[in-house]
Amino acid sequence: MATATTIATGVVHEVPEDLRSALVSDESLLERWEDLTPLARNEWICWTVTCKKPETRSHHIDRIKTELIAGKRRPCCWAGCGHRT
Repeated sequence: MATATTIATGVVHEVPEDLRSALVSDESLLERWEDLTPLARNEWICWTVTCKKPETRSHHIDRIKTELIAGKRRPCCWAGCGHRT
C-alpha cells in the first residue's frame, strides 16, 4: 500500500492536494484507490479537476469517497477524460 507521501496517479493527471488529503485520511479508501487501474484513477481525477465551482469540486470529492467505498471503479454518467491522447 502507498504511504502518506506517495499515492498512485492517473495516466495524465496528478492527484490534486484536496483529493489526496481525502484519500489518505482513510486507510480503506486509500486501499481502494490504489487498487484502481491508472486509467480509472485518471477518470476520477479529471472528473474532479474539471469542475468550475469550488463547491461542485468538493461535492465530487465527497462522492469519490462514498462511491469508492461502495465499490464503484469509475465516475458514473460521465463522458470520460478528454485529456488523454
